[in-house]
Amino acid sequence: MNSEGDRRQSVPTSRTGDDEYVFPFEPALHAVAPGVHAAQNAWLSQIDSLRAPDRKTHELIRMVCTVALRNRQGVTRHARLAAEVGATWEEVAGSVVLTEPAFGLLGAVEALPWARQGWERGRAAVEHGGSG
Repeated sequence: MNSEGDRRQSVPTSRTGDDEYVFPFEPALHAVAPGVHAAQNAWLSQIDSLRAPDRKTHELIRMVCTVALRNRQGVTRHARLAAEVGATWEEVAGSVVLTEPAFGLLGAVEALPWARQGWERGRAAVEHGGSG
C-alpha cells in the first residue's frame, strides 16, 4: 500500500453487477444517487491523499472518530489499516483509551475488542505480504 495512495485498492470489496464497493452502504447509495456516490468517492480519495499527518496517524485519528460514533465496522477497519502501516497494538489501544475523557468509558471499552480484531487482521496481512 502506497503511503499517499488510495486505500480503496487495498481493502476487500463486494461486487454488485459490474461495480465494486468497499463499504456496505455503497450499493444502496449508488442505486438512488449515483452522482452523490461518485462525488463521495472523489472526496474520500482527496482525504486519503493528504500528506500530513502521516498515514499511521491518519488511520488512528479516523479510528478514534469511529470510536466516538460507536461504529464497530469503522473501528475495525481503521485499526486494520493502521496496523497495515505499522501501528502497534499499544498505539491502537492507547488511541481508543484517549477517547474516554470526551466520549465516556463505555464507548472505549466496547471498542477495544473491535480494534483488536482489526489490528490482528492488519498484522496478519502484513505478515502474509498482502492486505486483509
